[in-house]
Amino acid sequence: MGYKDKESLSIHVRGFDESYVGGMMRQAPAKKITRGIGLAGLLLMLIYYFHDNFFNSQVQLNYVPKPIRPELHPVSTLLRVPRNSAKKLPKIQHAPVPETASAKAIRLRRLKEVRKEFLHAWNGYKREAWGKDELRPINGGYKTPFCGWAASLVDTLDTLWIMELYDEFNAALLELEKIDFTHTEGCQINLFETTIRHLGGMLSAFDLSGSKHPILVQKAVELGEMLFSAFDTPNRMPAPHYTWSATDPDAFDHMPSRSVVLAVLGSLTLEFTRLSQITGNDKYYDGVTRIMLELEKWQDKTSLPGMWPATVDSTRVNQTIALGSPFEGGDELYTLGALADSTYEYLPKTYMLLGGRDKSYRTMYEKFIKVAKEHLFFRPMTVTEEDILISGAVNRVAGEPTRLSPELQHLACFTGGMLAIAGKIFKRPEDVEDGAKLTEGCVWAYRSTNTGIMPETFTTVPCKNRTNCPWDTKAWMRAIDPSATEDVIRDRVAYNKLAPGMVQILDGRYLLRPEAIESVFIMWRITGDSHWTDSGWNMFKSIMAHTKTDIAHSAIDNVMDGVPVKVDEMESFWLAETLKYFYLLFSEPNVVNLDEYVLNTEAHPLRRPR
Repeated sequence: MGYKDKESLSIHVRGFDESYVGGMMRQAPAKKITRGIGLAGLLLMLIYYFHDNFFNSQVQLNYVPKPIRPELHPVSTLLRVPRNSAKKLPKIQHAPVPETASAKAIRLRRLKEVRKEFLHAWNGYKREAWGKDELRPINGGYKTPFCGWAASLVDTLDTLWIMELYDEFNAALLELEKIDFTHTEGCQINLFETTIRHLGGMLSAFDLSGSKHPILVQKAVELGEMLFSAFDTPNRMPAPHYTWSATDPDAFDHMPSRSVVLAVLGSLTLEFTRLSQITGNDKYYDGVTRIMLELEKWQDKTSLPGMWPATVDSTRVNQTIALGSPFEGGDELYTLGALADSTYEYLPKTYMLLGGRDKSYRTMYEKFIKVAKEHLFFRPMTVTEEDILISGAVNRVAGEPTRLSPELQHLACFTGGMLAIAGKIFKRPEDVEDGAKLTEGCVWAYRSTNTGIMPETFTTVPCKNRTNCPWDTKAWMRAIDPSATEDVIRDRVAYNKLAPGMVQILDGRYLLRPEAIESVFIMWRITGDSHWTDSGWNMFKSIMAHTKTDIAHSAIDNVMDGVPVKVDEMESFWLAETLKYFYLLFSEPNVVNLDEYVLNTEAHPLRRPR
């Protein structure tokens, strides 16, 4: 189907059939035609007046696909997407800040430079890897970790639209038409990654482009059907990885996992809920909501009540709760970083996407954040005694005290933005304040290295309390090695190029990740404080200095080195997330307004109901 073929999808408004109005007018006596026209006009005016809310809750694409095959474990009754009026939620964004002529000139110059760097990477992808998953930014060529379904192209559709690169967007749509999601054979599907990158990318592009390109929904449904087959298990908990085939019946016998990453289970709600909202097909919403109902039941029964362990046993059938721990009674990890991150991120975001009509997401957020503040968040000791926070990780055996790992993962840098947004929509100003401190923690990490880029993971010295934390060189050196001599520790600090306050670099790479700039962008939109745009600009310049190649931009192996070695990798999120957040940081506030859109964990804006 061509993306301009608007008649190939039937669009209707439930509860209002224009042919019915026309028929009534034709049958009416002549003397009543004027009255009929007046009533029809009034009705149309009311629809126009309530357009935003009406459109988001009632207008659906009447596109119900033929299932790829009958389900082995169908549900008897579908849970349905809320269609009543959305609640009026508190504003997230700060009122626009008046700009001086010089401030505007600086912002536009920065915006132009970000766009230029995006085009450098995009053109490299077009030359070397068009239609493939990932570009090799040093040697050229491509990689295909996502079934060869043009991951970088699909993931970047909405970035192209946001940057007003409409010719590039249209060319990408033509390439999208060629992707056959259904009939790819022998492909290993990663449910989480394919959902957030491909499905999220197409739905976002559809929303941002004014719903004018039905090809995006057609392809989203085609992919959604294939992904939704993962939910066809005895307890409706999805298979996280599976080999796809449209013809082999043995490939359809999916099973849930005894050891699934928490983020896989809890990070599907935005994309499948939005797919149901757009298509009118409730089954996608039903699938993800059943997962969240199980997480809700389990939340107060884990070894750290209020949070969920990072790995989950999702195989339980005919039990009160379908989820449990694969290490029950043993040592379990609780974190907002890798393995768990976006499950927590999606709680306030799903609340927003559902228009505040499901209170359970707010309740789950408020339960977990209380525990995270008590056990995971800490103030690191810094030379300048900065009042910042870091989200670490804890291990716990049920009934025993938690054990803090005072680490900062780049992946965990999303937490500042999450708390700030939740603080606004739930009227929790203390969360906005803590969100700013968490974001400052990541900005501090960027400032503290030779490259001006924070490492993937490192450890610090946690303060004994958050209100008073003077710098103590001896305490820092003891944290590095409590048994070594001072001279040995000094040599180790010099060899590892440790900044004061950093104890151990667990992973020194920079993988072109977006989480830090994501929170910086959100703090800017919430506060209007130019501190955040200046911080983001320093991050951008540092990243460009060390990652740019002749073809595009690459990961680097160790941010602690003054001249780090480049790594021949450029994941799709570089174009889809990182450069998008930098661009939005210097855009007008109405470009992807956070009071109109909610961004998934791959930075794909999905339209909120109003």
